[in-house]
Amino acid sequence: MTMGNPATFSDEDLPDLIAAARAGDQAACAAIYRRFVRPVFRLAYGVLLDRQDAEEVVQDSFAYAFRALDRYDPERSAFRTWLYTITMSRCRNKRRRKWLPTVSLAEMAEWLPGREPAPEAAAEQQGVREMIWEALGELSPKLREAVVLRYFDGLTYREMAEVLECPEKTAESRVRLAHEALYRILAEHREALFEGAFGHE
Repeated sequence: MTMGNPATFSDEDLPDLIAAARAGDQAACAAIYRRFVRPVFRLAYGVLLDRQDAEEVVQDSFAYAFRALDRYDPERSAFRTWLYTITMSRCRNKRRRKWLPTVSLAEMAEWLPGREPAPEAAAEQQGVREMIWEALGELSPKLREAVVLRYFDGLTYREMAEVLECPEKTAESRVRLAHEALYRILAEHREALFEGAFGHE
């Protein structure tokens, strides 16, 4: 199993990596880190809207996760969901200690590209993406968490409920409320393009 590039191993390899990391294999820990660091950063940055804070949360989350690997139970949740739960907890702690800063759309576009669009749609989707992230900063923290988990990390409502530590119906409700709020915020800014990018639940 190749450790150098996270794209060279599949989900089937993850249990072996976790077992090796539990046994103190630093190469396995490094491989897990490389595999999940980008989505974990995307989650942290989407919630906190601050690059430095997100980087601190990422480091703290991985450090805790590796210390707590013996407590991870694959029968209860997927590793990604478990890691996101740790990350979300630290995001909330960080958020409680400071006010959210002004959001830089250029920085968001650089660090949170989302799904790469087809070349012919790149310019249009980039414009939509920037408007969405600007509007995202106006959402309440709970609704922003729901949007990031659902649309940028692709979690199911069940997985969202685990990460957010709430009932599944509550996760669904937050996504619905986030949709309504975002449509309202973006009503004067190319609402049709936003609908094309996200669709309806």
